[in-house]
Amino acid sequence: MKKVLITDPLTDQGLEILKNAGLEILYMPGPTEEELERVLPDIQGWVIRSGTKVTGEKLGKAKQLQVIGRAGVGVDNIDIREATRKGVVVMNTPDVNTISAAEHTIGMMLALSRNITIGHQGLNRGEWNRHALVGSELRNKTLGIVGLGKIGQEVFKRCLAFGMKILGYDPYISPEMFNPEEITLTDLDTLTKEADFITLHVPLVESTRNLFNLDRLRMMKPTARIINVARGGIVNEEDLATALKEGIIAGAAIDVFTKEPIDKDHPLVNLDNCVITPHLGASTKEAKAGVSVAVCRQIRDYLLEGRLVNALNTPIADMSKLTQLQPFLDLAELLGSLQGQLIEGAITGVRVECAGKIDTVKPVALTFIKGLLQNRVTERLNFINAETLAAERGIQIDQRYTTESGSFTNLINTYVITDKGKTQIAGSVFEGNYLRLVNILGYEMELTPKGTLLFVKNKDVPGVVGKVGTILGTARVNIGAYLLSRHHSNGEAFAAIRVDTPVTPETLAELASLPEIIYVKQLTS
Repeated sequence: MKKVLITDPLTDQGLEILKNAGLEILYMPGPTEEELERVLPDIQGWVIRSGTKVTGEKLGKAKQLQVIGRAGVGVDNIDIREATRKGVVVMNTPDVNTISAAEHTIGMMLALSRNITIGHQGLNRGEWNRHALVGSELRNKTLGIVGLGKIGQEVFKRCLAFGMKILGYDPYISPEMFNPEEITLTDLDTLTKEADFITLHVPLVESTRNLFNLDRLRMMKPTARIINVARGGIVNEEDLATALKEGIIAGAAIDVFTKEPIDKDHPLVNLDNCVITPHLGASTKEAKAGVSVAVCRQIRDYLLEGRLVNALNTPIADMSKLTQLQPFLDLAELLGSLQGQLIEGAITGVRVECAGKIDTVKPVALTFIKGLLQNRVTERLNFINAETLAAERGIQIDQRYTTESGSFTNLINTYVITDKGKTQIAGSVFEGNYLRLVNILGYEMELTPKGTLLFVKNKDVPGVVGKVGTILGTARVNIGAYLLSRHHSNGEAFAAIRVDTPVTPETLAELASLPEIIYVKQLTS
């Protein structure tokens, strides 16, 4: 009988699913290290929430472990790299909390607009400040939604019922997905300046960290309010406190914080115009029951039928092929990441061509999409839902196999189509599983994708290499490789430069200011 260890609380509905499937349950919420050491060698499944840390050391002791199920979305408490290396599937339940997060956003918005928490606190102190707490209706107010993934779209649907005017900002979603009579898609600056309420539904990545700092908060109306039920760190908490105290904006409602739990002297504590909650976006009975039932079904289906649902670390059901395909999957994800950094605007189409020895196209294509969208979606992205999330964003996927791989034994050729044009990057896995880029934007070259890369297109005239090298040298940036390819037909040249350290924005601007330079782009591989 297969054993499933559960080290965080689950609902009875979830436990019944495992029991009825004939699986042996080891229900041990909050076990000691000694208890864990005793049971880990014998388990095949492990169900956790946020309270358990699955480390590489623990995975090393769980010799028979086949699958880890996270009841919830976040998997920062799981060493996924080590789990993958050991052939352990990691699953989560990414879609169960959508409604809860959307409804909590609406609740926070109403609390702000009607001074609910201030009134409650006043009554507790024996005050009756009815006339001092005049609120405002949501009807006819302008709501700005930053991030139009699943949660953002659910908020959008609900706020239409309030009679609000909706502005949306999401550069990675096609405008054709929305009715222009219901929502106006615009740029972030316009949204910031015009919205009465701003609600955030984006992932925390480098481009969204401190997205709303003091400079951006100053762009808001003095009567505007901001709500964050997404991720801590998207709003700079110190800057927000300053904006609230100085009356730069009227109010804020914050559910997530950079460090959780927050300290009693956190800058947002005890501000009358700030509603704060302890990360309650997914904390509903329905969501908690939902994640328990969902994860237990997924564990059951995998252990008894080999069926993968919401698997984060494998693109294929046949695990025996994983080792064989891994170098090509690594290359596909790298190509997707580079394309994602290179392109601008909404993606409308993707084409992935596999050639030569790579005759299993589907997992390669899904891995490419995973790399491409990893910083463009709010949802936790995985190999199972990559295709669905792409389709939800209006992205057409074309995947194909050809025997024509040119002089290479294998080739992955990728194209990304946006409203601004089409980009191409191709790569190959060389002997010894070394990854190489072999075609960048139509220019043939062989480049080892390692560390920081500069892509430079310039007029094909003398002196450009020297000028670029001088600027980088002056900035104390060491060049590891400088590959140049030329287009005789249009008088342009393209350089891929590998540097030892990232280039500052000032140095990039100096490079871009050279009259011979058409564009320069910095990427991380």
